[in-house]
Amino acid sequence: MEHKPLKEIRILELGGYISAPYATSLLGALGAEVVKVERPVGGDDFRRQDNDRSLYFIQYNAGKRSLGVDLKKSEGVALVKALIPRFDVVMENMRPGKLAAMGLGQGDCAALRPDLVYASVSGFGSGGPLEQRPAYDTIGQAFGGMYSVLSDAGSAQLAGTPIGDLITGVAAAAGVLAGLVGRAASGTGQYVETSLMEAVSTLTVDAMTQYFDDGGRDPSRQSRHPQAQNFCLKTATGEDIAIHLSSSQKFWLSFLQALDRRDLADDPRFTTYNLRVANYFELVEIVEPEFAKKPASEWEERLTAADVPFAPVLTMSGYITHPQTRWLELLEPDRDGLQLLRPPWRFGGTRPERPGVAPKVGQDTREIAGEVYDQSRIEELIAAGILFANS
Repeated sequence: MEHKPLKEIRILELGGYISAPYATSLLGALGAEVVKVERPVGGDDFRRQDNDRSLYFIQYNAGKRSLGVDLKKSEGVALVKALIPRFDVVMENMRPGKLAAMGLGQGDCAALRPDLVYASVSGFGSGGPLEQRPAYDTIGQAFGGMYSVLSDAGSAQLAGTPIGDLITGVAAAAGVLAGLVGRAASGTGQYVETSLMEAVSTLTVDAMTQYFDDGGRDPSRQSRHPQAQNFCLKTATGEDIAIHLSSSQKFWLSFLQALDRRDLADDPRFTTYNLRVANYFELVEIVEPEFAKKPASEWEERLTAADVPFAPVLTMSGYITHPQTRWLELLEPDRDGLQLLRPPWRFGGTRPERPGVAPKVGQDTREIAGEVYDQSRIEELIAAGILFANS
């Protein structure tokens, strides 16, 4: 039986793009009902003018319900206020102060439901010199130090995936879960805040420690490699293999066994972990040509037999089709060219499935508004363009 721990929780999402929608998609996969508040024309910008057919929108919003409402009109705000008491959580990722100016800030909503968990996601937090600075993933990664840590020293480059937005979504989801636990314990509402800049810090904590450990020198892509004793090595057949030995003497000797270079165990440059750290780049020059002599399949056999921590460097296609990914049931079956990613948890040995498909803009407007308004009032608001109903 599939366990959905948030089955009785209702979430009202006022946001767009990735960070807040990813947070609520994780919570929705755990059983929460998520109602997405969207502007009547076009909806969330991540629909990319393709309504419910945008693959990016589907990945972050499948299983949600859509309420099309114009929050620039007082009647639209009044509807959302009327709905607040029916929801356990409000999740928003608008610029600080924007919802408060509409009358939908944390204080306004808590007055309507005192035990509400109100979660705000921003670029830099609700104060300070950068409070009103616009922020997307690139801005968060740059300010948070990710680009410097993942690039060679003095040569910053962009990342290939929105790490900042995604970790902010995970941080926001964790904050909501903690807020719900706090509410259960105290019976009172909780105000949860996180930001791109704060969330990215959870990914740079090791680099921050390196900074202090290395006398105040800024770490870069290569500065952790000596300490981790890790390598990314190209094989004779062109595939890459990653190895991580850490400080273990056992794995160092196992690696030499797989490499068939037991002589290096007595090399005065590499006999201890500290010496291997100091002479790491000399070790790289020895290891790289050795790996270039044999195909990836042989290296995988040798490394497995010697119990060395290693992994093939997989592409997304390789990850999706890997037997371990399938065993973990991390992906939903293909739906029109897209596989939805399931949440990274199991309950009782079972991973929750991602529910349903992504809604069209305003697909559920009549039903949701019907919780607080009668049908004639709903049709009046639709005719006035304040509400939008797809059906």
